[in-house]
Amino acid sequence: MRPTDPVARPAGDRPAWRDLNHNGRLDPFEDAALPVEARVDDLIPRLSAEELVGLMFHAVIEAGPDGTLLDGPGHIAKSATCDVVLGKAMNHFNVHYLADARTAATWANRVQQLACEQPHSIPVTISTDPRHAAAQNAGTGWASVFFSQWPDPMGLAALRDPELIRRYCDIVRAEYVAVGIRAALHPTADVATEPRWGRQRETFGADFGLATRCTEQAVRGLQGDQLGPESVSATTKHFPGGGPQAGGEDAHFPYGRDQVYPGLRFDDHLAPFRAAIAAGTAAIMPYYGRPVGLHRGGEAIEEVGFGYNKQILTGLLREELGYDGVILSDWELVNDNHVGDQVLPARAWGVEDLDPPARMLKLLDAGVDQFGGEECTDLLLGLLAEGRVTRERLEASARRLLRVKFALGLFDDPFVDVEAATGRVGTPEAVELGLRTQARSVVVATNDGTLPLVSGLRAYCEGVDAGVAAEFVTVVERPEDADVALVRLAAPFEPRSDLFLEAWFRAGSLEFPPGLAHRLARIARRCPLVVDVAADRPAVCTPLVDVAAALTVTFGVTDVAWLRALTGQVPPEGRLPVEFPSSMDAVRASREDVPGDTPHPLFPAGHGLRLPDER
Repeated sequence: MRPTDPVARPAGDRPAWRDLNHNGRLDPFEDAALPVEARVDDLIPRLSAEELVGLMFHAVIEAGPDGTLLDGPGHIAKSATCDVVLGKAMNHFNVHYLADARTAATWANRVQQLACEQPHSIPVTISTDPRHAAAQNAGTGWASVFFSQWPDPMGLAALRDPELIRRYCDIVRAEYVAVGIRAALHPTADVATEPRWGRQRETFGADFGLATRCTEQAVRGLQGDQLGPESVSATTKHFPGGGPQAGGEDAHFPYGRDQVYPGLRFDDHLAPFRAAIAAGTAAIMPYYGRPVGLHRGGEAIEEVGFGYNKQILTGLLREELGYDGVILSDWELVNDNHVGDQVLPARAWGVEDLDPPARMLKLLDAGVDQFGGEECTDLLLGLLAEGRVTRERLEASARRLLRVKFALGLFDDPFVDVEAATGRVGTPEAVELGLRTQARSVVVATNDGTLPLVSGLRAYCEGVDAGVAAEFVTVVERPEDADVALVRLAAPFEPRSDLFLEAWFRAGSLEFPPGLAHRLARIARRCPLVVDVAADRPAVCTPLVDVAAALTVTFGVTDVAWLRALTGQVPPEGRLPVEFPSSMDAVRASREDVPGDTPHPLFPAGHGLRLPDER
């Protein structure tokens, strides 16, 4: 019994069973009353080689206008939707831009309806990178304004409240489910021990214990105590911890391929993943980086990317840690990615000399179940036809992937209620809690008594939306006319744009340009200066301390939330989740795998002032 109008059908109007293979009878894999394992056991022998192979690829997909299916390649998607769903039998897709809740839900239902044309109607699992942050970085996540908006995970960590993380992730879960997203390509369990690394905003900071507690609660918030029809499956990343990048460079790029452990802290970086496994994370994603000079148990670890590393994925993750869930590789380990006139080389670090078939074989041998960012199903089918890969090996991975789909209830009803979607996301309660949490997460680093701001002030503003500021102060055009100056600065970085994605990654020096402090000092001579550093990683704020009457640090906080905090409407409670170094020399002297390792930090991790209750 196949739905005739899934785009409009309410999710509560469910058929008694779905005739997924179109044979007119209830087969065991279609029977929702049976245990998941029994349904998987029945389905796997029925699947063709093409269907098995299709399960093992997880590519980018894009929604068309008004929820239509794209009939050609998109900006990032390599192929038309019909080509990958029907032509390649793929059914795991990472969606990028979504315009609004109704469009997202309509599109999700159309994708699911298309999947019904497959021989066994294997439902699609729609995944997403994080999209609840107030600030967007298209290299690693999306800002979807129709969802509630929250601080970055670093900002959540600044509140040091794992239970809040669980509540936040439960709201994320509910909003994802409402629009048909059933897999999260998060949480990020990396520990931010290298100050220059450009992906710290996704982490829970540099404290191993806090990151461990937050990661566990994030998984439980997304999945519940176990996967079910209202869950979102979690993909915990990036195993075995992506924080200790050599020189702080990111492993997306050839110059950042190495991970190093000069402080011998490799096992400490595993702690959040141990917690995620105990919480039942559905998937784990290894990072691109390759370990350099790493030994465990007296054995040298092969210096190849973690996705290719059998000692790490099979020996450590499967055998030592006992993990039997899905291992999803990070994106594009097999083939280069060409986007417009830019290229991003395959992240085949340590095996660059292997051709794509040999890379795929090594990934499979290491223990990977699914190839992220790839849609080269013909390559795997060719290896199967040549006898270089067995059907048994494919079935082992397909079993793990199908378990998740069955547990999520996708085989029984993959469709969502389009009419209800808009009312189920961005509810007033969730929006207000997200905004309040942003304000609470503000870190007050210094304050000479200028904060909290009193009512009736005239303010000169830079980097702050004047319309928003006008709700809290009287905005003036010149510092000379102001009682206070409010300046928001982005944390510094070195712009790069040669390789695809480089422009979105904050890399290089943490120092502000030398003229900034001098220019700010001119403002400070006219009126007290309040400076905010909007940080996606630490910054060398030493030059700012001497000119600012008050200095705050924020991690994904909107202007309105920042001003709520500055005025004391929502008292700021944040404490730095990472240390802020005093100089770049101190950063260069630190060890990449050791938290809080820069000499004489300007602000240590945990630093944060409280505002007085009264002025």
